[in-house]
Amino acid sequence: MLRIGIDVGGTFTDVTALDTATGRFHIHKLPSTTDDQSIAVADGVRAVLRLAGADAAEVGYLGHGTTVATNTVLESNGARTALVTTAGLRDVLEIGRQQRPSLYDMDADKAPPLVPRAQVHPVVERMSAEGKVLEPLDADDLAAVIDRVRAGEPEAVAVCFLHSYRNAHHELEVAERLRAALPSAYVCASAEIAPVFREFERFSTTVVNAYVGPRINRYMSRLAERIRATGVPVEPKVIGSSGGMMSLESVGRYPVTTLLSGPSAGVVAASQVAGQAGFENLITFDMGGTSTDVCLVRGGRALVSAQRRINDRPVRTPSLDIHTVGAGGGSIARVDPGGALEVGPSSAGSQPGPAAYGRGGTEPTVTDANVLRGRLNPEHILGGALAVDHQAATRAVEGIAAAMGVDRTVAARGIGRIAAVNMAGAVRKVSVEAGEDPRGYVLVAFGGAGPLHAVEVAREVGMSTVLVPPNPGTLCALGLLVTDIRTEFARAMLADAAASDLDKLNEALHEVHGAAQDWLAAEAPADADTTITGVARMRYARQNFELPVPLPQRVIDAARFDAAALAELVAAFHDQHTKSYGFAHRDARVQIVEVQLTPTAVADKPELPAIGEGTDPAGALLGYRPVDFDETGEIDTPVYDRSGLRAGTVLPGPAIVEQLDTTTVLTPACTARVDRCGNLVIELEQR
Repeated sequence: MLRIGIDVGGTFTDVTALDTATGRFHIHKLPSTTDDQSIAVADGVRAVLRLAGADAAEVGYLGHGTTVATNTVLESNGARTALVTTAGLRDVLEIGRQQRPSLYDMDADKAPPLVPRAQVHPVVERMSAEGKVLEPLDADDLAAVIDRVRAGEPEAVAVCFLHSYRNAHHELEVAERLRAALPSAYVCASAEIAPVFREFERFSTTVVNAYVGPRINRYMSRLAERIRATGVPVEPKVIGSSGGMMSLESVGRYPVTTLLSGPSAGVVAASQVAGQAGFENLITFDMGGTSTDVCLVRGGRALVSAQRRINDRPVRTPSLDIHTVGAGGGSIARVDPGGALEVGPSSAGSQPGPAAYGRGGTEPTVTDANVLRGRLNPEHILGGALAVDHQAATRAVEGIAAAMGVDRTVAARGIGRIAAVNMAGAVRKVSVEAGEDPRGYVLVAFGGAGPLHAVEVAREVGMSTVLVPPNPGTLCALGLLVTDIRTEFARAMLADAAASDLDKLNEALHEVHGAAQDWLAAEAPADADTTITGVARMRYARQNFELPVPLPQRVIDAARFDAAALAELVAAFHDQHTKSYGFAHRDARVQIVEVQLTPTAVADKPELPAIGEGTDPAGALLGYRPVDFDETGEIDTPVYDRSGLRAGTVLPGPAIVEQLDTTTVLTPACTARVDRCGNLVIELEQR
């Protein structure tokens, strides 16, 4: 049986297939089809089947990571969306929070709402914070509102009422009425998408879900059709933002959960590969053509955040705590009006791409700088599949050099240096700014460009070890093969962690536990090992923010709190508060504001196959070429074919290691060794 993982990036689509009978991996890389990602996905399936010499009928699993939802929000080209809300709350999206996008910039504007005010329709109804009906739905008013919504011809409608997280009756009734009246529109209610308190965040999440919903559903429909056309007998599964796989049906209902689909697969795979190599504390470093994603993994588990901001809009759905910066191989360099060199966040993407790709690109990029410095093969990349236009790269960088008044070598070196500093800032964001010392972590470099810059980024933040997996350029696709089937369900409760509120706590826990069980029944394979884990989000009374505290497994299994479990949770919360903030109020009143359960069907975790042993790298030596390094200038540097390296081989820097999907740069003052699974473990000399 074949298991296939396909990750779509801004520049390339990566495909990895695992033959479960032999344990052999097959990888393929092709340009992304940005107008319709499903075209490259289907082409990738056919290509990897040819590589494996297999028939489509042998495919038993197909996992997919997509950027459709992310790109829709970033490019502001989603559905024409309407919002139906409680009378008096028409301006929640406009008002938001009293926080400026830039603290010291008085002229900075907030991101405009995805729903224009003219398409926000108030309805007469009201619930109390306890979920009691204060004002019932007005039938005549609702009929008039539906007529106004229909007149606007929306593609999507979001329904968000006050306190619907406590009583969703009105909200769900209106959503059903809208679905009947507008059968071609995508309709979602906040009680279905984010049944949590805090109106602005709940409204924003539901509106984003509606905004991307039609496009995601059209994409999933095309994807399923194209996969069927390849002859593959299984339906694709899609990875969500929190690192779990979901069916196309689940994605269609909750498209907002795919906003960080692709990057999460890389974190899962990096954790798996690094764990096999003996490293549990790591910072993942995924540099592609458009951006760089970093995430801190502690004890083998990636950190998960309950809320993210996408294009300055809050989204209240669990996601891996990934930080993204606009620094990739395609990042464009420019000189600002003051004469300073800038790199990114604008990118040349896959079309036309960097000038070196020979597809008509003329603007200088990080890739062009690497070509000029000899770090990338000056003749071809992707194993010879893509010819390098060295002259075009030279012309592009010379334009920057002229604007700076320096020679092209200095300009190329400056582009690389600024890109490394930008990415080092992202590493500090997830480590130093979160109270973690990056020197105690290993930098796991992957993506098409990660290994090119990893050593310099690690040195910039004081890290001493870099791990480069065997197939770093397609690691995200590998992650899709080892990712569990998983999602999250949350319910707000706003109750004291005390016996006096046991009934309220147990009512909410029972509800969310039932939803988790129903999801597993629909999504998990019949023979899968399933679990449900969870956290309670807790705070001191009147505190603005809450901390996640793991729920005792006996509470989850029984779907019931008891006095002893509450006491255990409260003690754990005090400890967590002390760790996070340095103090605890052990006599203060403690509240549980939300419970979140994570149903999981555990996937098989295939280990990377061991490679042959050998200490002499001479058989892998391709030759020498001049390579420019910041600290030493140009050095005649050995270039190795990674496929020829054996376990136990030691490579002193400087050196270049080439392979189909990426190039690894070993700068002077570092040494790489090849471990039993083919990982490059690079140790940096401390200065």
